Amino acid sequence: MKRSISLLPVGLRTFGLFLLLVTASVCLFAAERGTKTEKVAYGGWPNCIRLSNGTVELIATTDVGPRIIRYGFVGKENEFFEDKEQLGKTNSDEWLGFGGHRLWLAPEAKPRSYHPDSKPVEATRQGSTIRLVQPIESDNGVQKEMTITLSPTTSQVTVVHKLTNHNLWAIEVAPWTLTVMAPEGKAIFPQEPYSPHPDIPDFPGQVIDKRFYLPVRNLVLWSYTNLQDPRWAFTSKYIILQQDPKATKPQKAGMSNRQNWGAYLRGSHLFVKKNVYQEGAVYPDHGCTFETFTNAAMLELEGLGPLAKLPPGGSVEHREDWYLFDGVEADNTDASIDANVLPKVRSILGD
Repeated sequence: MKRSISLLPVGLRTFGLFLLLVTASVCLFAAERGTKTEKVAYGGWPNCIRLSNGTVELIATTDVGPRIIRYGFVGKENEFFEDKEQLGKTNSDEWLGFGGHRLWLAPEAKPRSYHPDSKPVEATRQGSTIRLVQPIESDNGVQKEMTITLSPTTSQVTVVHKLTNHNLWAIEVAPWTLTVMAPEGKAIFPQEPYSPHPDIPDFPGQVIDKRFYLPVRNLVLWSYTNLQDPRWAFTSKYIILQQDPKATKPQKAGMSNRQNWGAYLRGSHLFVKKNVYQEGAVYPDHGCTFETFTNAAMLELEGLGPLAKLPPGGSVEHREDWYLFDGVEADNTDASIDANVLPKVRSILGD
């Protein structure tokens, strides 16, 4: 039998073996640091999908949905609310909240927005991305999808929401993303940057853009919104809504938000949702891109995309990005939020 003989010197062969081992170790380390995807049971649902990069994790359900039921630091509390009485239920004829993050249709209407999403969804996985597709909703002829990607190295989650019209006629809808946060935190929304009245400068000789004769934001209130409720706080730079488990009445407000972010601070964990405002687009609910709702159980951090007229077979997509930070504390003052929250937000917005 003919033997194969290496012509490389022993030293080079040894060095080559060393390089091979180092390369293998680096690849293994990268895989360990990358996004891991696995099937898990969670909350009584046996067929969930877990994405984790060793720092944060999210869990999406496939027995119901499309829905992300958990997002948080590995080994720590869920940042999202969970309804313990509803977890694990399937095939309900009535809409169940469950908790977590869901996709709805705006403007809100019953039964159109409240179709039960408690049946199995089709799930596909590719690398660090999972795609969830529900059956067509019988109440409205719309099919919902979520495509979810977890960064291999940071807390960033990108969620692309999609609505497809399967009716034989055109419909007008907007994607509405509801992230239901765990109790005892507070929502923080930025106000638009301050500028004096064009005719009343802050100091002599100040040059002020004449466009500031016109309004720069919408603040939208519901019939049950009570701005005297102590859960609300309005500073010169921020709008804040506290979740209070002892409060008996709900509160809600919406806003146009050209600053592109809203946040939820609970303990020392800061959740940030990025939702990019599209100039010239028409948004639902009198121009809202962000809304927030709270009751005694939870608080919703809601994003909205522009209204879209969808022909039969037409679709609209809406993207948002999530981030999670630890070691953040802030009280309800501009100085405190500027010093502790705003730097985190700027680090993801690129400001």
